[in-house]
Amino acid sequence: MERPRFSDHLEAIKFICKDFWSELFKKQIDNLKTNHRGTFVLQDDKFAWLSRMSGEPSTETRGSAPEAGNKAAETTGMHLYFPCGIIRGALSNLGIPCAVSADISNLPACSFVIRIKV
Repeated sequence: MERPRFSDHLEAIKFICKDFWSELFKKQIDNLKTNHRGTFVLQDDKFAWLSRMSGEPSTETRGSAPEAGNKAAETTGMHLYFPCGIIRGALSNLGIPCAVSADISNLPACSFVIRIKV
Protein backbone atom coordinates (compact mmCIF):
# COMPACT_ATOMS: atom_id res chain seq x y z
CA MET A 1 0.00 0.00 0.00
CA GLU A 2 2.93 2.34 0.56
CA ARG A 3 4.11 1.90 -3.01
CA PRO A 4 2.87 4.08 -5.89
CA ARG A 5 0.98 2.41 -8.73
CA PHE A 6 3.20 0.67 -11.23
CA SER A 7 4.06 2.68 -14.32
CA ASP A 8 3.88 -0.30 -16.69
CA HIS A 9 2.86 -3.95 -16.84
CA LEU A 10 6.41 -5.25 -16.60
CA GLU A 11 6.94 -3.54 -13.23
CA ALA A 12 3.73 -5.11 -11.88
CA ILE A 13 4.74 -8.57 -13.15
CA LYS A 14 8.18 -8.17 -11.53
CA PHE A 15 6.42 -7.33 -8.27
CA ILE A 16 4.39 -10.56 -8.59
CA CYS A 17 7.57 -12.57 -9.32
CA LYS A 18 9.60 -11.20 -6.43
CA ASP A 19 7.59 -9.78 -3.54
CA PHE A 20 4.17 -11.38 -3.98
CA TRP A 21 5.48 -14.88 -4.81
CA SER A 22 7.93 -14.70 -1.90
CA GLU A 23 5.09 -13.96 0.53
CA LEU A 24 3.04 -16.89 -0.77
CA PHE A 25 5.68 -19.55 -1.40
CA LYS A 26 8.80 -18.33 0.46
CA LYS A 27 10.76 -18.15 -2.82
CA GLN A 28 10.87 -16.02 -5.95
CA ILE A 29 9.80 -17.11 -9.41
CA ASP A 30 12.72 -18.89 -11.10
CA ASN A 31 12.34 -17.34 -14.55
CA LEU A 32 10.32 -14.60 -16.24
CA LYS A 33 9.92 -14.33 -20.01
CA THR A 34 7.95 -11.86 -22.07
CA ASN A 35 7.27 -11.11 -25.71
CA HIS A 36 6.88 -7.38 -24.83
CA ARG A 37 3.38 -7.48 -26.34
CA GLY A 38 1.35 -8.38 -23.27
CA THR A 39 2.30 -12.01 -22.69
CA PHE A 40 4.42 -13.06 -19.72
CA VAL A 41 5.56 -16.54 -18.68
CA LEU A 42 6.45 -17.13 -15.03
CA GLN A 43 8.46 -20.33 -14.50
CA ASP A 44 8.61 -22.02 -11.10
CA ASP A 45 11.00 -24.99 -11.22
CA LYS A 46 9.83 -26.44 -7.89
CA PHE A 47 6.26 -25.29 -7.41
CA ALA A 48 5.44 -26.18 -3.81
CA TRP A 49 1.87 -27.31 -4.46
CA LEU A 50 3.05 -29.88 -7.03
CA SER A 51 6.14 -31.11 -5.18
CA ARG A 52 4.49 -34.32 -3.99
CA MET A 53 3.16 -35.25 -7.40
CA SER A 54 5.12 -37.12 -10.00
CA GLY A 55 4.69 -37.89 -13.65
CA GLU A 56 3.63 -41.45 -12.78
CA PRO A 57 -0.07 -42.21 -12.56
CA SER A 58 -1.32 -43.02 -9.08
CA THR A 59 -3.10 -46.25 -8.21
CA GLU A 60 -6.39 -44.39 -8.59
CA THR A 61 -5.63 -43.29 -12.15
CA ARG A 62 -3.99 -46.44 -13.48
CA GLY A 63 -5.70 -48.07 -16.39
CA SER A 64 -4.86 -47.99 -20.03
CA ALA A 65 -1.81 -45.79 -20.56
CA PRO A 66 -3.48 -42.95 -22.56
CA GLU A 67 -6.45 -42.77 -20.21
CA ALA A 68 -4.27 -42.83 -17.10
CA GLY A 69 -1.96 -40.12 -18.46
CA ASN A 70 -4.86 -37.86 -19.41
CA LYS A 71 -6.53 -38.37 -16.04
CA ALA A 72 -3.29 -37.65 -14.14
CA ALA A 73 -2.63 -34.50 -16.21
CA GLU A 74 -6.22 -33.34 -15.69
CA THR A 75 -5.99 -33.89 -11.93
CA THR A 76 -2.66 -32.09 -11.70
CA GLY A 77 -4.02 -29.24 -13.81
CA MET A 78 -6.89 -28.80 -11.37
CA HIS A 79 -4.35 -28.11 -8.62
CA LEU A 80 -3.24 -25.07 -10.64
CA TYR A 81 -6.64 -23.36 -10.98
CA PHE A 82 -6.30 -21.73 -7.58
CA PRO A 83 -2.79 -20.24 -8.04
CA CYS A 84 -3.89 -18.99 -11.49
CA GLY A 85 -6.79 -17.24 -9.76
CA ILE A 86 -4.47 -15.78 -7.13
CA ILE A 87 -2.21 -14.27 -9.84
CA ARG A 88 -5.20 -12.98 -11.81
CA GLY A 89 -6.75 -11.44 -8.69
CA ALA A 90 -3.52 -9.77 -7.62
CA LEU A 91 -3.01 -8.22 -11.05
CA SER A 92 -6.67 -7.22 -11.27
CA ASN A 93 -6.32 -5.38 -7.96
CA LEU A 94 -3.29 -3.60 -9.41
CA GLY A 95 -5.51 -2.42 -12.28
CA ILE A 96 -4.27 -4.95 -14.84
CA PRO A 97 -7.00 -7.14 -16.34
CA CYS A 98 -5.55 -10.41 -17.60
CA ALA A 99 -6.08 -14.09 -18.28
CA VAL A 100 -3.84 -16.62 -16.53
CA SER A 101 -3.27 -20.25 -17.49
CA ALA A 102 -0.84 -22.89 -16.30
CA ASP A 103 1.37 -25.29 -18.19
CA ILE A 104 2.84 -28.40 -16.58
CA SER A 105 5.94 -29.48 -18.42
CA ASN A 106 8.03 -31.47 -15.94
CA LEU A 107 6.70 -31.96 -12.41
CA PRO A 108 7.12 -30.24 -10.03
CA ALA A 109 8.00 -27.45 -12.48
CA CYS A 110 5.21 -25.40 -13.97
CA SER A 111 4.72 -22.22 -15.94
CA PHE A 112 2.04 -19.59 -15.50
CA VAL A 113 1.15 -17.76 -18.71
CA ILE A 114 -0.25 -14.25 -18.20
CA ARG A 115 -1.97 -12.54 -21.12
CA ILE A 116 -2.78 -8.89 -20.52
CA LYS A 117 -6.22 -7.88 -21.82
CA VAL A 118 -6.17 -4.69 -23.85
